[in-house]
Amino acid sequence: MSGVDSPAVPRGGRAKFLLAAVSAVAVIGTGLIAVKAAEAGVPSGGPPAAAQPATTPTPSLPNTSPFPPSAPTDLVATHVGATSITLAWTASTPGCCAVEGYRITYYRAFYDIAYSSSVGNVTTATLTEGIIPTGQYSVQVSAVDGLGHYSASAAITVVTPLSDTGPDTVPPQAPTNLSATYTPSTTLRWSPSSDNVAVTGYNVYRFDGLFVSTLLATVTGTEYTVPPIVTAPPSSSPSSPPASFNSTYYVRARDAAGNLSAVSNTVPVRPTGPSSPPVSVSPSTPVSPSRSPSAQPPTCTVSYTTQSQWAGGFVASLTVANTGSAPISGWRLAFTFAGDQRITNSWNATFTQSGSAVTVRNADWNAVIAAHGSVSMGMQGTWTTSDAPPPAFLLNDAPCATG
Repeated sequence: MSGVDSPAVPRGGRAKFLLAAVSAVAVIGTGLIAVKAAEAGVPSGGPPAAAQPATTPTPSLPNTSPFPPSAPTDLVATHVGATSITLAWTASTPGCCAVEGYRITYYRAFYDIAYSSSVGNVTTATLTEGIIPTGQYSVQVSAVDGLGHYSASAAITVVTPLSDTGPDTVPPQAPTNLSATYTPSTTLRWSPSSDNVAVTGYNVYRFDGLFVSTLLATVTGTEYTVPPIVTAPPSSSPSSPPASFNSTYYVRARDAAGNLSAVSNTVPVRPTGPSSPPVSVSPSTPVSPSRSPSAQPPTCTVSYTTQSQWAGGFVASLTVANTGSAPISGWRLAFTFAGDQRITNSWNATFTQSGSAVTVRNADWNAVIAAHGSVSMGMQGTWTTSDAPPPAFLLNDAPCATG
């Protein structure tokens, strides 16, 4: 971010987690308002009127209840370059206290680094650290007041062009309706993209479920057959991952200038097998399990780990493991904090919070949890009296074991 320290935060289940944030906080002056008391009047002539008590306006006390500011609104990217993104938003409305600044968190799709910075009480900022050409970025902005209350976040997705000076700096539209069939080999199909000039091809990627994306091919059509992936023991070559890996395929369109679109939806990577059905994932539509939670044992395990904690703040990671024999397509994780934590930003997932109740939903690229696979996400937040972890979790309304 231009003019602001922007530390990188590793994501995605790393063994060690390092978070450093340097905040630039706006200094807000305090204005004093003098109120002149009213004086009681005495009529002229005749006996004095009955004395009336003087009326002095009672000053209203400030609202000290712990209401956070409202979320910023109208978040837009006013300029998108190959290595910078300029944001603008409408200021938040104060809750109990004056807004002192904003926290901006952003991360690149299918990558393991999140960036977090603080700015003063402004409504525009420019991001530079970690911004690369043809990258897709999820950006969240939240307000913070003088007592450390954070608002909910405003969020947008931005795709950077290949160059600032090329003849075309507008990326194509994202491919849609990506699907896969797995017999006799894995074949990917998708709907075509559009572009302001012309789409010249499609990049097909495999994501390892952690932070590595491999470009498999660039094709001109809307279909690609992947060489078969055979089930292998964990000690075998990474080129033949076992079925438990939470790997996915995704596609990006490209134009003649080399600009890349936002990513398509994802489909899981599976070994070739006669029983594998066609799969198409719509990341925006969570799918609830068809089994009754009370009739079956849990088919998921959730691990919550506080990776870093300090006075008033924390960083935590969540890992959701699918212990069942079928993939979970579209997931929604619900839990209630045992303390008074409030999430300020997250990565690898989106969140909503009401009081201590939290709902976390998949990102576009990790919508599928493969059978015996897992997904990981992270969050940063604040707390006042307790940072106790949630005691229980529901995945698509079904209870999960904890571990």
